[in-house]
Amino acid sequence: MPETAVAETDAGLSLKELARRNGLSASGRLPSLPEYTRQLWAYRHFIRAHSSAKMTSALGNTKLGAVWQVLTPVINAAVYYVIFGVILQAHGDMDNFIAYLCVGVFTFQFTQSVVQSGTNAITSNLGLIRALHFPRASLPLSAALVEIRNFMVALVVLSGIVLVTREPITAEWLIVPVVLVLHSFFNVGLGLFMARYGSKVRDVKQLIPFIMRFWLYGSAVLYPVTRFENAGLSGWQLQVVEANPLLVYIELMRHALLEGAPRANTPTVLWIEAVAWSLAVGIGGFVYFWRGEKGYGRG
Repeated sequence: MPETAVAETDAGLSLKELARRNGLSASGRLPSLPEYTRQLWAYRHFIRAHSSAKMTSALGNTKLGAVWQVLTPVINAAVYYVIFGVILQAHGDMDNFIAYLCVGVFTFQFTQSVVQSGTNAITSNLGLIRALHFPRASLPLSAALVEIRNFMVALVVLSGIVLVTREPITAEWLIVPVVLVLHSFFNVGLGLFMARYGSKVRDVKQLIPFIMRFWLYGSAVLYPVTRFENAGLSGWQLQVVEANPLLVYIELMRHALLEGAPRANTPTVLWIEAVAWSLAVGIGGFVYFWRGEKGYGRG
């Protein structure tokens, strides 16, 4: 076909249709969700390497290095035990309050660390974002991976604490990896949500310590879960409090590691709530972050 005929044919097409026919796409186009997921999978080596670099840089300048991954929740648990276990006698008639407290503190610290690192995942890497093209979810995923690794190390120490306090090894210990997977999926979604929200509302990181402290006190970390009923909560109020996702994951971890520990609900209800929270927050956080992909690093 002569060039003049081609030009006349192209002139009759819209620019969008002409670009599509020639394999062109809009600059800065938001990829579809499946496409975005494939991009993240392609960058899995970058995510792993970035998380390792962050871990090394964060602890490389300290004398104890990676030991602080374990020391931090241990020291927190010791402080809380002195205040709530010795001074305030918040444990009631619970026999193994030390292990009960440590499971709560270690599990809560996992989520707290992911929230804090996720909130800064975009704002602390603006130079990298503006210099290179890559799926931005790599950054909060990398931050979450660091905390997952830290928690896996902390679980080894927690198991030692539980055994030292004379808790037996039972078949329920086998569910610990399942709880870890569900809790990690929940935390990753929460970290992705906070990454986008923290990039839009910079002041939110100043409120995180207060929000997490409120969440700590409302998740039966420092006292037996039976205190909710003793405080007079009942009906829908008690159900709302006991559906707290952090309380659910803490209760499942206690159910796995501690024999005869009081629970907020039956194991069946706890498992249903844990799966529901993991799917809702994990998938919801990912979709929420993906929707803002085009705006990160601007302004």
